[in-house]
Amino acid sequence: MNIQYKDLIDQSYYFPQKEFTLNGNHLEFHGIDLNGLVAEYGSPLKFTYLPKISENILQAKKWFSQAMKKHEYVGKYYYCYCTKSSHFKHVLDEALKNNIHIETSSAFDLNIVENLKEAGSIKNDTYVICNGFKRSQYIDNIAKLINGGHKNCIPILDNYEELPLLTGQIKKKFKVGIRIASEEEPKFEFYTSRLGIGYRNILPFYRQQIESNPQVELKMLHFFINTGINDTAYYWNELQKCMKVYVALKRECESLDSLNIGGGFPIKNSLAFDYDYAYMVDEIINQIKMACEEAEIDMPNIFTEFGSYTVGESGGAIYQVLYQKQQNDREKWYMINSSFITTLPDTWAINKRFIMLPINRWNDEYERVLLGGLTCDSDDYYNSEQHMNAIYLPKYKSDKPLFIGFFNVGAYQETIGGYGGLQHCLIPSPKHILIDRDEEGNLVTKLFKEQQNAEEMLAILGYENK
Repeated sequence: MNIQYKDLIDQSYYFPQKEFTLNGNHLEFHGIDLNGLVAEYGSPLKFTYLPKISENILQAKKWFSQAMKKHEYVGKYYYCYCTKSSHFKHVLDEALKNNIHIETSSAFDLNIVENLKEAGSIKNDTYVICNGFKRSQYIDNIAKLINGGHKNCIPILDNYEELPLLTGQIKKKFKVGIRIASEEEPKFEFYTSRLGIGYRNILPFYRQQIESNPQVELKMLHFFINTGINDTAYYWNELQKCMKVYVALKRECESLDSLNIGGGFPIKNSLAFDYDYAYMVDEIINQIKMACEEAEIDMPNIFTEFGSYTVGESGGAIYQVLYQKQQNDREKWYMINSSFITTLPDTWAINKRFIMLPINRWNDEYERVLLGGLTCDSDDYYNSEQHMNAIYLPKYKSDKPLFIGFFNVGAYQETIGGYGGLQHCLIPSPKHILIDRDEEGNLVTKLFKEQQNAEEMLAILGYENK
């Protein structure tokens, strides 16, 4: 009877895999001795394997190049990195080695862009695609970038009020895009995305605010759906609806020459993960080309904004099992030396699955367990594993430490978890006011903490203050 952990994996999946191999009793990730990493640095720890970022970028570029060549597609492809996935300097430095472009989500993103421009990592002709709902500071930073001579900064209009705000700040002619408010899948609680402008309203919006405005040039239509790029009837239907809008706009707007299909490539979340990236790219290019040929219009340049796909598979987290708690006849809890809520918040917030494997003791017997974090919150646990929602790990032994790894965790977890004071999309923490009453009962207010500023954020992320 095969009862060793390595036998369980061998029976359940094709193993070893490209990134996961065994060296004796220990797991290796892209040839990294994870057990040696723990021995040197201790646990808990997180790591980022930087070469994986470049590998994924180059692979996506290859898929689009091959598809465009196959279909004789007349248009260019631009790979943008969605910075909200991870704003860290080491991530941006690695990604920008590969002649890519940037998509931003909020005001402080553009402080990062300015920092990277001063360092020479971003040039004036690098595309900076500015998405998101734009408050005053975001508008100010966009205007500063364009007024400073950045040729390819394209703010994507998210609502009707943004264009007047931009024209009021920008002193020269500039390019814009329009985001489509796509319709969500039927399972959603709402029908239409809160981001962008509705399908039926885009052409009237162009005619009323852009067509006769000599300062503004419409260059891009932006399309993205929340569920990502998947081979489903829903995705292909939304893409066809997007192309109808593009065709209608192109017939009235000669300057429109780019279609941004957003992000949404999934990343590996199980040893059984199966997704045909090359087929999806090929079919997207084919669908766009057919729509353009039928309408007799030029094929657009294609932009993508891959975030999780770019950085997600570069990240890992390693914990030690501190103790086993037998709570009843069936449930054994392995307590880790950290918290899932704080270090892998998506496991708690959206029940996200990551690949979980032991780092050592693959030759030992295994058992079914539950994983618990250190906090006293009842939701601080992980059970979304690939074995039919059950987790199997080597049996706990107090004299033989067990280390477990979570892989492909490189996107979003630091900002959502509040690493060092970060917030999702670099939205700053608001100012905090203390309210009390004096001896006469009058209200007294006191500023406890100012709102976070860009310098504080950039310091956390590893950028030098300029």
